[in-house]
Amino acid sequence: MQAVSLVDPNGTSRQLVRALRSGFLAPSEEATMPESFAWQTFLELRKRGEPQADRMFVDALRALHARRTVGTTSLACEDTQIDEHRLAEDRYLADLWKAYKRCIQSHRTGPASQLLRDIEQQLTR
Repeated sequence: MQAVSLVDPNGTSRQLVRALRSGFLAPSEEATMPESFAWQTFLELRKRGEPQADRMFVDALRALHARRTVGTTSLACEDTQIDEHRLAEDRYLADLWKAYKRCIQSHRTGPASQLLRDIEQQLTR
């Protein structure tokens, strides 16, 4: 099963950066985890050579994670993009991402927090 692209590949890098900073609540994809939008936007920006893609991705994930830990917002937890981790060239990063989404899906924000730190470490290598 191939992951469906949530990001417009024809969009400008500036639009993608703006989307990465905005919070990813696309009305047409309410059932999709906002983390999936962040992941796919990050990968597209990285492919385009955006120098701040790693930092912006981690910041976006931290913001989403903080919203989930507070529990006051109703962010989608259903993983409709189960194979999107395969879009990454780095297999270890892909495995971390898959594990992170599983934790979020099962409302385990504590272990997800550790995986978020692991993702950040992998990106800063």
